[in-house]
Amino acid sequence: MTATLPFTPPLALASLSGEADADWARAGAEYAGAAFLGGIALDADSRAAARELVDRDRTEFLPDDPLAFIDRELEALAETPIQPAFNVRSATVDPVVDAARVCRDREAYLEINAHCRQDELCAVGCGETLLRDGERLARYVDRAAATGATVGVKVRAEVPGVDLPDLARGLESAGADFVHVDAMDSESVIADVVDATDLFVIANNGVRGGETVREYVDYGADAVSVGRPSDNPVVLERVRDAVARQLGLEASG
Repeated sequence: MTATLPFTPPLALASLSGEADADWARAGAEYAGAAFLGGIALDADSRAAARELVDRDRTEFLPDDPLAFIDRELEALAETPIQPAFNVRSATVDPVVDAARVCRDREAYLEINAHCRQDELCAVGCGETLLRDGERLARYVDRAAATGATVGVKVRAEVPGVDLPDLARGLESAGADFVHVDAMDSESVIADVVDATDLFVIANNGVRGGETVREYVDYGADAVSVGRPSDNPVVLERVRDAVARQLGLEASG
């Protein structure tokens, strides 16, 4: 059975490399409807880049077997009342397809990372480099969606030469179910993406309370996500309650 959008409450925990695992998701389940674990590097080139990031003191998940790691982490959330998802990075498409099958079988979403802007990842064709190559990104989506998994893409605004609404249309045509938009300082891009597609749109960046939630909801976002403060219950409770007010839902707790 494939996972189905939307999730309730429409608040997600956004992936944090090296930190967003099953324990992290379980801790936030009281507040959020979905948790994006990862990101995790899948293929040889992306894993080499991730090791370089670790060498300069970034935290990364680098298990011996990335697919087995995804499966274990999702299995650990089987009894947790939260929609799981996994953010993945790869310079090649086949490992993304393999990860999609794992996510499908665990009723989790697969999120393709076209967001990270670290030089090491971009140099091998991951993250923001993938965002700049809409045709290749659409192939990733097409192949992953063909497995029957629920597939989306994490993107960022303010990348020169990238028209996010146009890109989102291409992702939708390729079979994407959702797009997770780091709006940066261009919050109105959410409205542009909403107007351009029928994708489920998750708005990210600066979500800390009622003001940001209201702004993103006014722009048409279907859900919002919390990044760095996703381990802070005070922030999560405040955002959860704001989501309930703005979208007419009862806060779960």
